[in-house]
Amino acid sequence: VQLQASGGGLAQAGGSLTLSCAASSERTLSYYVMGWLRQAPGKQREFVASILWSEGRTAYADSVKSRFTVSRNKFKRTVDLQLDSLKPEDTALYYCAAKMQGDSDYTIWGQGTQVTVSS
Repeated sequence: VQLQASGGGLAQAGGSLTLSCAASSERTLSYYVMGWLRQAPGKQREFVASILWSEGRTAYADSVKSRFTVSRNKFKRTVDLQLDSLKPEDTALYYCAAKMQGDSDYTIWGQGTQVTVSS
């Protein structure tokens, strides 16, 4: 599986952005968990949101719950992250990633896409 992230950019506080991650693979994605993680300057990479490809069950970090929404499009094989009510502290390099169900760590990574939120 290869992941290609797109979207991101500059937004004002309170604004919105959409990130998209395209998964290219001949394999089924049914056994994968697709995730979004982020890394701000000088900080460790942190979990943002994930979605179980097969059934669409989602999980969110407390810091983004009710503001961000993760979804998947099985036909397009994409995973989107809708970022609403953005805050300056959401500024980070956002990565899409994948792991097999049951694995603790994400093992497949796309390139990062920058999100910058101005106050």
